[in-house]
Amino acid sequence: MESEIVIRQMRCEDLDSVLEVEKKSFTNPWSRLMFFDELQNPRAHYLVAEVSGIIVAYAGLWTIMDEGHITNIAVDPSYRRMGIGSRLMESVIEIAQRSKLRGLTLEVRVSNTEAISMYKRFGFKIEGLRKNYYSDTHEDAFIMWYYLDI
Repeated sequence: MESEIVIRQMRCEDLDSVLEVEKKSFTNPWSRLMFFDELQNPRAHYLVAEVSGIIVAYAGLWTIMDEGHITNIAVDPSYRRMGIGSRLMESVIEIAQRSKLRGLTLEVRVSNTEAISMYKRFGFKIEGLRKNYYSDTHEDAFIMWYYLDI
C-alpha cells in the first residue's frame, strides 16, 4: 500500500474530490470557496494524497512568520489506518523544514484519540486547551506543538 500513495500539491481541479473527503471527515465541513481561497493564499500549502489516482486525503499548512499552523488533515474514512495521514504529516514537516520554520502547531478535538496518537508519534506535545473551540459541538481542542531543530 505504501508505494501506491502519491503526495502532491493540491490544485483547483482537485476540489470536488477534496470536498468529498472533507464531507466524510467533518461535521462542519469547509466550503469549496474556502478551499479555493486557500489555494490563492501565498502563505498556504495544501497537499493531496492519491491512491491509484484517487484523492483520498489532504492536508493544509499556513506559514506565519517562523511558525506553521496545520489547518487540517483529513483522510477518507475507508482509507484510514493505512499510513496515509502519516505520509501527509511527513510531507508537511518537510515543507516546514524547507521553510526554516521553528515549529508547527495545530488544534485537535480532545475526543479525537486516533489523531492525537498520530501527532504524538511525530513528536507533537499538548501545550494548551481551547475551551468550546468547535462551534458544532462546543467541544474543547488541545493545542499541540512540534518544534523543529533548525
